[in-house]
Amino acid sequence: MPYQQRRDYADSADGEQITLATVYRLPRPQTPSAPDVRGFAHLTAEQVTALGDELDGIRAKIVDSLGQPDADYIRRIIGLQRGLAAGGRVVLFASLFPPAWLAGTAMLSAAKIIETMELGHNVMHGQWDWMNDPEVHSSTWEWDTACPADEWKHSHNAIHHVYTNVVGKDRDVGYGVLRMTPDEKWQPVHLAQPFVNAALAMFFQYGVALHDLEIERVLRGQKGLRQTLGQGLHIANKIRKQITKDYVVYPLLAGPAAPAVLTANMTANMVRNLWSYMIIFCGHFPDGSQTFTEDELENESRGAWYLRQMLGSANIEGSPFFHLMAGNLGYQIEHHLFPDIPSSRYAEISEDIRALCAKYDLPYTTGPLHRQYGQTLRTILRLSLP
Repeated sequence: MPYQQRRDYADSADGEQITLATVYRLPRPQTPSAPDVRGFAHLTAEQVTALGDELDGIRAKIVDSLGQPDADYIRRIIGLQRGLAAGGRVVLFASLFPPAWLAGTAMLSAAKIIETMELGHNVMHGQWDWMNDPEVHSSTWEWDTACPADEWKHSHNAIHHVYTNVVGKDRDVGYGVLRMTPDEKWQPVHLAQPFVNAALAMFFQYGVALHDLEIERVLRGQKGLRQTLGQGLHIANKIRKQITKDYVVYPLLAGPAAPAVLTANMTANMVRNLWSYMIIFCGHFPDGSQTFTEDELENESRGAWYLRQMLGSANIEGSPFFHLMAGNLGYQIEHHLFPDIPSSRYAEISEDIRALCAKYDLPYTTGPLHRQYGQTLRTILRLSLP
């Protein structure tokens, strides 16, 4: 489970021998309005340990309370998603008529978003493994997107969630194509960053699929070509299946409506790509979210790991419907603290996390979607320049 990976990593460090400098030595904020981390110097080693103990207590309380209502929730969401997908496909068979095309495309777009965000992402974090139900187990779920589940679980669970926002370790900082922190040396290629960002947003599922190839490591001779080719063939096979399903099989089944179904599938995939890109980028790059250096991992305790997750993540405010469509990643802080806790519990957990932030005088970075993405886009544009 992802949490076990995380705990193995944390327990391998020297438990309590930390200083604030070890927690966070980089005083440079990502954006001009981000808080200066030297303001957290009031935290002693004992307080960081106490913070970790309190967060462990919050997790234990939720784990102990998991039961039938939680199982009912995930099964309802699966039923909703499948109903939207099936209904959208049926309506699209009549998509020679524009109203049917719009309705079918909207239903299919919503189904793909829910399957990617609230189901695929969260199931593969092991959030529902406690049910011992093969249908919602992290080891068996394969999602409806271009990236194979095993490749994503490595790059996301084992890398991103362990080394969150650590420049040089967390490859989600810019996804290998964007300069998202001034600590990365500017190169002339970054002038194209606004256009690269737009392409990444539109074709996000393919960017995620290719992410774990780590091409930059191959070019530096740090990763074998044979391993990379094997991964590439594995990814290409998944992409082939997805393209065949959406752009060949379903259009052919629609008969005379094949062109309309083809454009509807392309539109639904594009909508899902843009939405998932926006939600994910808003989780780590708005003002207030911090990046870290590799040497700050030295002797990182459990409490310091928790603190890094809190400082490196940002929430998005919204309605219950918004949070469902966002896979509950509007609660990114809570998700990074407890990635294997069911996402439906994050709203409840957020009240305790806010109280802890107030108690320890820590920031709780949150804001509406338009503001969080506006700040993220500003960073992308600004860091395209020297």
